[in-house]
Amino acid sequence: METNGIDSYAGEADREKQRPARRGAYLLPGIFTVANLLCGYYAILATLEGSVADMDNAAKAIGFAILFDTVDGRIARLLGANSDFGREFDSLADVVSFGIAPAFLAYAWGVRSLPISEAGQAVHIYQLGWLVSFFFVVCCAWRLARFNVQGMAPGGSGYFVGMPTPAAAGMIAATVHAIGLPIVSVRYSVLWLLLMVGLGVLMSSTVRHFAFKNIRWNRRQSSRAFVLIALAIGSIVLYSHLALLLIASAYCVHGIVLELVRLVRHRLTSRLA
Repeated sequence: METNGIDSYAGEADREKQRPARRGAYLLPGIFTVANLLCGYYAILATLEGSVADMDNAAKAIGFAILFDTVDGRIARLLGANSDFGREFDSLADVVSFGIAPAFLAYAWGVRSLPISEAGQAVHIYQLGWLVSFFFVVCCAWRLARFNVQGMAPGGSGYFVGMPTPAAAGMIAATVHAIGLPIVSVRYSVLWLLLMVGLGVLMSSTVRHFAFKNIRWNRRQSSRAFVLIALAIGSIVLYSHLALLLIASAYCVHGIVLELVRLVRHRLTSRLA
């Protein structure tokens, strides 16, 4: 009986020791999620200021939000701290940082800056702008809700179904950061809105995009990988305007290219069969 009591007490002590570590594991990815949300909130406030420098700061804040969103998911997987609460909290933060914030920025930079005389030449250009921005937000929320229900592409292929919301937001932020001065021509404003529509369609589509989640960072890699990583980091630090735009554009386009290749292969296989 005494032995059982000692074992029971030891087991209770072990459970007490484990509780703080378990809470800490869940808290750590949550901190990065809060940082992601803070960046999205700051991006909205900076956009409302309206100056070119403030809009550039908003674009940078969205970029940092993408970084924090990547880190919190990686940490949660490494620590085994995935939870339903964390998933929903992360999605809500993503709606703000990758849906509302880039929509605000895109509208202010690409539509609201049009001179009144220029805007009068188009048919309800301002109304079209906020409608397209709202469409972008809806597609972002749709994409996140579908991911929470369906997850990744089936078969463990390491692909997202539809463009990830950080990639769509990153394309908007990278464009604003690269060009700088707001759009003051109706023609370019319409092209900008078409880009937003395209990004929204890609988010809500079934076009697959590479997820980079199958890369094992804790395994030995070729020395060439370190050279490429160093070049990428150096390019972003020294030539962030061009480098970030090229990276964002390449990721957006690669999903479409892969889909076209997949369709061509499927047709060729059907003909040979």
